Amino acid sequence: MFKRQQPIPDDYVLMDEKERDERIRAIKANMGSKLVILGHHYQRDEVIRYADYRGDSLKLAQLAAQEKEAEYIVFCGVHFMGETADMLTSSEQRVILPDLGAGCPMADMAELEDVEACWQHLMAKYSETFVPVTYVNSSAEVKAFCGRNGGMTCTSSNAPKIFKQLLDDGKRILFLPDEHLGRNTGLQWGLRDQDILLWNRENSDEVELPKEAPQLILWDGYCPVHLRFKPEQVDEVRKKYPGIKVIVHPECSHDVVAKADLSGSTDFIIRQVSEARAGSIWAIGTELNLVQRLAQQNPDKRIISLNEGSCLCTMMGRISQPHLLWALDNLNQGKVVNQITVDEKITADAIKALDRMLELSK
Repeated sequence: MFKRQQPIPDDYVLMDEKERDERIRAIKANMGSKLVILGHHYQRDEVIRYADYRGDSLKLAQLAAQEKEAEYIVFCGVHFMGETADMLTSSEQRVILPDLGAGCPMADMAELEDVEACWQHLMAKYSETFVPVTYVNSSAEVKAFCGRNGGMTCTSSNAPKIFKQLLDDGKRILFLPDEHLGRNTGLQWGLRDQDILLWNRENSDEVELPKEAPQLILWDGYCPVHLRFKPEQVDEVRKKYPGIKVIVHPECSHDVVAKADLSGSTDFIIRQVSEARAGSIWAIGTELNLVQRLAQQNPDKRIISLNEGSCLCTMMGRISQPHLLWALDNLNQGKVVNQITVDEKITADAIKALDRMLELSK
């Protein structure tokens, strides 16, 4: 669940933005290679401008692990991302989250106790081999569960390759915590609706397991941001902008993905839009900060959000310029705040899941 963030001193909030900017840049210059700042694509501009690296959660954690001189990794993202960075970096490096309240609702929808209960039901019912696969948007404990039970992690980029390999090998998959990424990927490889079962995490006693094991069991978690995109919005933008291309993230529901021209990971979306011809029009179904940034970076194209209302990740938005300065100020004074640490045993099991993913997705 979300951690509790104590209020930061009022001085950081009341300070003029220009002064905050100058102080952040001065601290970065003073700390040099001892400090690395990571910025997730969904971060607001007032924060990501200071990032040494931008990317998705796993890519950023891997980049942090390569920064051997960095004593402090300040992760402008959410809690599970900080956990992954802590697991992949050395014991001498410290991972800091500027606001401990920056969590992930989807990751919190898969609690270890509930996942273990589901697994016990499956093992008691079926003799077939199930492989637990968790999206990297999950807690370190759930990653470790998959590692202990012969499973692995996946990203939105490599989920199709991992699903295909497992299904071709005759394996059955328990996928968590995102129902929609799992369903979209399973249907992509020819699974039918009757091959897929949705696990109700809140009423697990009421889940009726069929006699024959489903090929894919989906945890009923979701991303609140990506569920704000609706199929009728695709119809509306096509009417309003003839010739528009619609590209969405696979965390969107299947009825949205089915109507879109393209779907794929954040990096896929960035690449497709950035490399598109000048004058093209795009509606993007993902977090608004990224959509607006792509519009700024591609002035030769028209780029809009598929949902012209607000589709901001409020949890990611908790990392503000004042919180970043507060964390950096403390580090500059030799005080470590908001350090993210993962137990060694959990880390060892979770690394198994990450390694299996990397091996299978080569």
